[in-house]
Amino acid sequence: MPRFAPHPDRRAAVVTGASSGIGRATAVALAAAGHPVVLGARRVERCEEIAAAIRADGGEALALPLDLTDTESIAAFADVAMAKLGPIEILVSNAGDVQPITAVGARPDEFARQLQVNLLGAQALVHYLVPPMIERSRGDVVFVTSEVALSPRTHMAAYVASKSGLEGFAMAMAMEAEGTGVRVGIVRPGPSSTEQGSTWDASKIDELIESWTHWGLMRHSGSLLPDGLADAVLAMVSVPKGTRYAVLEVQPEAPVSITQRGNS
Repeated sequence: MPRFAPHPDRRAAVVTGASSGIGRATAVALAAAGHPVVLGARRVERCEEIAAAIRADGGEALALPLDLTDTESIAAFADVAMAKLGPIEILVSNAGDVQPITAVGARPDEFARQLQVNLLGAQALVHYLVPPMIERSRGDVVFVTSEVALSPRTHMAAYVASKSGLEGFAMAMAMEAEGTGVRVGIVRPGPSSTEQGSTWDASKIDELIESWTHWGLMRHSGSLLPDGLADAVLAMVSVPKGTRYAVLEVQPEAPVSITQRGNS
């Protein structure tokens, strides 16, 4: 594998779950900021379309297949990413799987799949990509988690367990990385408008909304757009050395209420 001398103005980045939503927006934002980007996802054809658009705009981008349930796929992805773009300076662990399943009703295999994608796959990617960062004494690792890690939601037991575990893992890793030159941070989104949940049955969505309303989890109808979360990731990896953003929680602004406006 060829080795490249690190250059502060050329910080290659890896983004997982880059075929849509937050991952897609993050890859585009990083490329626009001048970072070569590796886009990883199972839907590699969609990643290639995004990478082609980035290249057409003068950026540097590469699409590679990545299946976070397959350790061999993760290892191959990491090897090719480093071989093609040189040292990876930024890792954005964004890929996620969420299904509307309960703690009791979930089949063990579907519960385990969400833990594999959201937590265990993230750790495997860290295992392959972060040691070279530590050797070079520079790098940024960003974990995209969820507000459910702090405020669990019903009918999302596996997602809650995996994202809570991911935050614990990220915080432990940040402690271990202290003094190595590698910064570790969490971007924690609130309710977001992405493709996640778009395949759920309408009756199941109604059931979830009723349950979340019962538990006081539906504050308003606002939701985050992917570009807003991409801005948070870019801010985290762009802060000058000497500063580390540990956690950036991003919440949607509530729609303007005529009632509230009249009371102001």
